[in-house]
Amino acid sequence: MSGTTGATGPAGHRYEVLASEPVFDGPIISLRRDTVTMPDGGDSVRDVVRHPGAVAVVALDEQERVVLLRQYRHPVAAYLWELPAGLRDADGEPPLDTARRELAEEARLAAGRWSLLVTTYSSPGFSDEQVLVYLAEELSEVEPPEDFVVEFEELDMEVVRVPLAEAVQRVFDGDIRNGTAVAGLLAAAQHRAARPGLRPVDAG
Repeated sequence: MSGTTGATGPAGHRYEVLASEPVFDGPIISLRRDTVTMPDGGDSVRDVVRHPGAVAVVALDEQERVVLLRQYRHPVAAYLWELPAGLRDADGEPPLDTARRELAEEARLAAGRWSLLVTTYSSPGFSDEQVLVYLAEELSEVEPPEDFVVEFEELDMEVVRVPLAEAVQRVFDGDIRNGTAVAGLLAAAQHRAARPGLRPVDAG
């Protein structure tokens, strides 16, 4: 990767990668160590976690209730309230199709209307993980895909529906702390309040 360049800053400096060293390669993430040019003429080392990306879904029913999942997350040793979500780890699968699949697998739901709500970088200081958060409406119950197997942390995952306004208050109460859920719920509430224009559903 040495020699590739990144964004150009306001003073005209372009962040160039002088060297790149692979450190770890796992089934989901990988880690590399880049040496990058800095605006003062020097350089600095940056560890970068590569991630396939993810999708999440704010699923709202006709009563303005949002679907939330309570799932154990080992890195923080706690159960977190989250949105239906999943990795973009299926080769060639468009992100909207991933969102549809995750909604069916985790919440047993399909949606008649989809919109792209927000796009976030989870931790851009060290990771390139990008999450596309969709708004799903006109919900209906469906069976999960035939090849879907419930396993691991999903075995005791709780699925509930709560009013959107209540979910937003739970964000401010500190009860909902998952970053993607916070962004998605607040964006959905603002969309309901002010109706800002949303990007095409296939935008990145």
